[in-house]
Amino acid sequence: MSLRVGLTGGLAVGKSTVAEMFASQGAYVMYADRVGHDAMQPGERAYQEIIQRFGQSILNADRTIDRKKLAGIAFGENRIEELNKIIHPAVRESMERWMKETVEFDPRALLIFEAALILEAGLGKYFDKLVVVTSSPEQKIERFAKRMMSPDASDEERRQALRDAEKRMGAQLSDAEKMAAADFIIDNSGTLADTERQVVRVAKELQKQAAMQSNARAL
Repeated sequence: MSLRVGLTGGLAVGKSTVAEMFASQGAYVMYADRVGHDAMQPGERAYQEIIQRFGQSILNADRTIDRKKLAGIAFGENRIEELNKIIHPAVRESMERWMKETVEFDPRALLIFEAALILEAGLGKYFDKLVVVTSSPEQKIERFAKRMMSPDASDEERRQALRDAEKRMGAQLSDAEKMAAADFIIDNSGTLADTERQVVRVAKELQKQAAMQSNARAL
């Protein structure tokens, strides 16, 4: 029987990096951010609703949504919950379909769904186990700022990136709240090698639990 695992954590803790490490250990991984990006493409249901609610100013010249502009409005005007109510149903539908299709292909699959807002979106009920990735607050803000800035960013651009990071962190549950709900915690505040050792250990335990469930179901 498959094991369904949610992989979450705060802003810029390295969730995608950890998810890739799990994939290298044989897990099937789905990334919520990529699903959300697909859901905002022209022709998708969420696309029209986002434009209706957030306006034409968020569009690029080719009529695709500029995610950076959209995020600026959503976080800057405290409308992130409004945006999430549009995106989350599409992400949930894609997740359910992916899980069903993957399990049909591999009944013993270790399924990992990587998303920042698993707990905030009420998706915890879909998973057998929850893995939370952590790092220090300073690391999270610095990583996010680097991600958002160009190499030659001005001091003002850097300050704005730091303000954006703090707003995004404020829209999520705290690390302590996420960790309280976790079955496994991966500390990504050290080296990549340190993180990978933790991932290998957790992946082995999850695979063992998946096998145990499969054996119990067969009896």
